[in-house]
Amino acid sequence: MTNPTKTPVAPGPAREPGPTQDQDGQRPAREPARIRRTLGAPLRSPGVTLSVLVLLLVLGWAVVPEWFTGRSPLTGTPGERFLPPGTEHLFGTDQLGRDIYARVVHGASLSLRATVAALLIALVGGVVLGLVAGFFGRWADAVIMRIVEIMLSVPPVLLSLTIVTALGFGTGQVAIAIGVTSVAAFARVMRAEVLRVRTAPYVEAAILCGTRWWRILPRYILPAAIGPVLALAALDFGLVVLAISSLSFLGYGEPPPAPEWGALVAEGRNYLATSWWLTTLPSLTVTVVVLAANRLSRVLEAEGRNR
Repeated sequence: MTNPTKTPVAPGPAREPGPTQDQDGQRPAREPARIRRTLGAPLRSPGVTLSVLVLLLVLGWAVVPEWFTGRSPLTGTPGERFLPPGTEHLFGTDQLGRDIYARVVHGASLSLRATVAALLIALVGGVVLGLVAGFFGRWADAVIMRIVEIMLSVPPVLLSLTIVTALGFGTGQVAIAIGVTSVAAFARVMRAEVLRVRTAPYVEAAILCGTRWWRILPRYILPAAIGPVLALAALDFGLVVLAISSLSFLGYGEPPPAPEWGALVAEGRNYLATSWWLTTLPSLTVTVVVLAANRLSRVLEAEGRNR
């Protein structure tokens, strides 16, 4: 006879490992540690480390220029005209006795502010157009993509000049022109990613369950499709700096005596034979910033693909 006081108990399901341990009872690597490894991997290269330092220096110029120079970028000393680079004036002085280094440092704020504004315009506009075209398709996709193709068929410089001429001269107008010109490329990348994500099982399940599109787009589509678009924004940072400096060089930026980088290069071209530093040193500053931004963005993009 069996003991009625003891009832056999069926073994329950195995407990899932908690969030603090894995199948072997070990604590998994924390997310911050993985992020630190991802961000620290590019810094093992001396070239990338130098690029980071250059961008941090330029960012410091833009945010707190008074920490790097105590001279005024707008006023000079007539007795110090056309002084070559030296210990007193690192980048020399111009035809009015103004310190070129101080003008380059203070000009970083104008150039980088216009760059960030242009990238935000391109990013927001391209994301919205790509989401609508890729998700809704049909006539919305046809209309938006035809507009994008027309924009891509026009040379970017010509399109930028047309927009800034219609809006007027100034740093803000230049940023708008460069941003609108770049919307087409962002829209194409975003549309391609939306078409890929839209066929995912969880998105199709949400559609079949009757979820409204205004909930599907920000909750399911956008987070999964935004990665390549952000990578494109990082890659375009240096190109936008170069484009804004080019328009400023042509005279479409802020009027003198604003120390925009492109305007500094344009001001010194008339004295290139006798005072080479007026054009060469601001040009080298723009070149170094563009190369550093491109180097860092490409390394971060490669790290993101390999992760």
